[in-house]
Amino acid sequence: MEFLDVVNERDEIIGKAPKSEVHAKKLPHRIAHIFVFNDKGEMALQMRGNVAFCPYHWCTAAAGHVRSGESCRQAALRELEEELGIRFDIEFVRKDFYEDAQGLKLFLYSFNGKSNGPFNPNPREVERVEFFPIDKINKMVTAGEKFHPELLFILEKHFGF
Repeated sequence: MEFLDVVNERDEIIGKAPKSEVHAKKLPHRIAHIFVFNDKGEMALQMRGNVAFCPYHWCTAAAGHVRSGESCRQAALRELEEELGIRFDIEFVRKDFYEDAQGLKLFLYSFNGKSNGPFNPNPREVERVEFFPIDKINKMVTAGEKFHPELLFILEKHFGF
């Protein structure tokens, strides 16, 4: 069973609970997102596979819950390995508070990294990974392609979409 740290409005750990309980009770917790850029400055996006939440939506190159006792950086590196089968240096960019339409409250930790691939996507979670110029991603959003809501929020905060 996976446990997550529960946090308060200041992002201070106030407890821990099973992931299922955290989601059922909409307890505030942390998510790590990793943005990967290639040498051309293009951003890698992951097409999520047949997963429970937002299947077949574009998402950051890798993302996931920060487990109890794990740092956000550790979670980001773990997710890179689990989802893309790769490990490289990343740097913290920013932390944002996010609340979805159903009242789920999250602290989103964004990290940047540089890689040209190749990636070895986990077929249970990832359909494919592709690099896109930032302006192309903006056009995809405007055209109504399916994007994970957290990614849309971060793109607006970071890139003004």
